[in-house]
Amino acid sequence: MSDGEGGGASDFGRVDGDGNVYVQTTAGERVVGQWPDGDPEAALAFYRKRYDGLVVEVDLLERRIGAGALSPEDAAKTVAKVRGQVVEAQAVGDLDALAARLDSLAPLIEQRREKRKAERAAKAEESKQAKERIATEAERLASGADWRGGADKLRELLGTWKGLARIDKPTDDALWHRFSTARTTYTRRRKQHFAELNETREVSRVAKEKLAAEAEGLASSTDWGATTLAYRDLMARWKAAGPAHKSIDDELWKRFRGAQDTFFGARNAANAEVDKEYAANAETKRGLLTEAEKLAPVTDPRAAREAFRELAERWDAAGKVPRDDMKELEGRFKKVEQAVRGAEDDRWRRSNPEAHARADETVAKLEAAIASLIADLEAAEAAGNTKASEQARADIAARQSWLDQARKSRTEFAD
Repeated sequence: MSDGEGGGASDFGRVDGDGNVYVQTTAGERVVGQWPDGDPEAALAFYRKRYDGLVVEVDLLERRIGAGALSPEDAAKTVAKVRGQVVEAQAVGDLDALAARLDSLAPLIEQRREKRKAERAAKAEESKQAKERIATEAERLASGADWRGGADKLRELLGTWKGLARIDKPTDDALWHRFSTARTTYTRRRKQHFAELNETREVSRVAKEKLAAEAEGLASSTDWGATTLAYRDLMARWKAAGPAHKSIDDELWKRFRGAQDTFFGARNAANAEVDKEYAANAETKRGLLTEAEKLAPVTDPRAAREAFRELAERWDAAGKVPRDDMKELEGRFKKVEQAVRGAEDDRWRRSNPEAHARADETVAKLEAAIASLIADLEAAEAAGNTKASEQARADIAARQSWLDQARKSRTEFAD
């Protein structure tokens, strides 16, 4: 520091005749050393250099505290230490000014302390909220049934918890108790679940081994119908048995499916041989269909009925056809049968005496109604009643339309 800060060495110290070196402070004068032989100015310069060293140390401390390089606690301890060194310094200079500079750092340190306190409080609150979320999520997992993903999630939550700052002990302990209890509950329920699952899978294994053995016992059967139904029943029981351990389940299914494939392969081969025998029957029935389909549209119901009866007898005599042809051939023949039967029903309806009588009665009633309405029209016109005349004309037109339709229907009836 230059002499401008607190003045020169002679302003704050002196050397007496015995060589004692003094420093001057507001607390008074005190001896800082001796210089028995030599120039007093040299003595003051020597002790002034010690003072300059203190100035450098105070400058450095101010910069470090201003930059936040020290925590408030460390800053306060360092200031107190350096102040003690200044107050007791064996040096000559403005020690009061240096002490005042150190004292002036107290408000800044206190400000930093309050800021640090607020930051810690905010961090603690953030940590508290995070731990509450972790505890809540752990409790949700503990009450659920995510037995695979839940374990991974709980391990992840534990890692997150360990990375969070501690909070006040009672709250931290309470939240940890919730989290730990949830983990324990989940682990216990998970173990119970897999124990029960293993037991269930063992029951399934035993059941499926029996089903596989039954399936293998039927694989060589040639009772196609009954065995097909038996395999259908075995499949239903297989599905109802539930899963065994995957590797075991796959192996048992391979046995079960293999037995099925053996049986159905043999059945399909046998059916194919039978279908070859029935191929000629199919050709015969196609020829009969050509004849039968010529009956439609039916113009002579009675003749068509007789012709179809003869075709139906030949159809039955032709025998079975291959499975792949059955639906098509039967469908076409059924369509002809419906056409013939429909024409016969229509002929019977038109020749029905009761229906004919009802048609005659309907025509007669409509003719009488029209005659009555004509009389009403003439009377209304004679009276000059326009409204009544218009109503009568409308009623006549409607009934005339009904009469035309009734006469047309009557002409369709024949003996």
